Amino acid sequence: MPLIPEEPQIHESVPGPRATPAAGRTASTPRPVPGPGPRPAPPRGAPAASARPGKPGPSRGPAAAPPPQRTAPKPAAPGAAAAEAQLQLIPAPAEGAVDAADEAVDLLLDSGRAPNEVLVLTTGDQHPWATHELSFGEASYWAQHDAADDVFYADAGAERAKGRPVVVVAVNGGSDDAVAKALPAAMARAGALLIVCGDPQRINALIGAKA
Repeated sequence: MPLIPEEPQIHESVPGPRATPAAGRTASTPRPVPGPGPRPAPPRGAPAASARPGKPGPSRGPAAAPPPQRTAPKPAAPGAAAAEAQLQLIPAPAEGAVDAADEAVDLLLDSGRAPNEVLVLTTGDQHPWATHELSFGEASYWAQHDAADDVFYADAGAERAKGRPVVVVAVNGGSDDAVAKALPAAMARAGALLIVCGDPQRINALIGAKA
């Protein structure tokens, strides 16, 4: 099936809970679908999930209920092979794609996803967390990846980054050829859900050109 469906599920825009919109963003980022098989919220009194790496500050407040899907995915038949990852496209300009990805990660964690189930990729400049951690050296940076105990941020072209149940791609730059290659690779890495934050017209045009 094509990477970008003819009618991708795009939810109504609602204000994001935390991230400050980057310059040039004209609309709040729609909340992402938590995806198939989200983990249930921890029972009352259980410790809360850890915050995203590189995002200091007080712990989150009560988790907001995720929006309902417009169409419910069909359950897989018993014994059937694993289905292709669900896709969600979140419209965002290139300069706001990282902010949109950060909001998506927050909502995924609030909905019950474990931090180590999420991989964030960027097609342009590295995510600020990755830039900071790489300043301590490649060995330390990739050791955190191999430990797989938190959200990890990497360049979309980094072959060493392993797949996870949820992959979030911020299309924040990069050449057309690089983006066209990065999106199918990200889909292959995503076990259950792929969220792409970027310009829908550009994304669909690039994927169509590669098809």
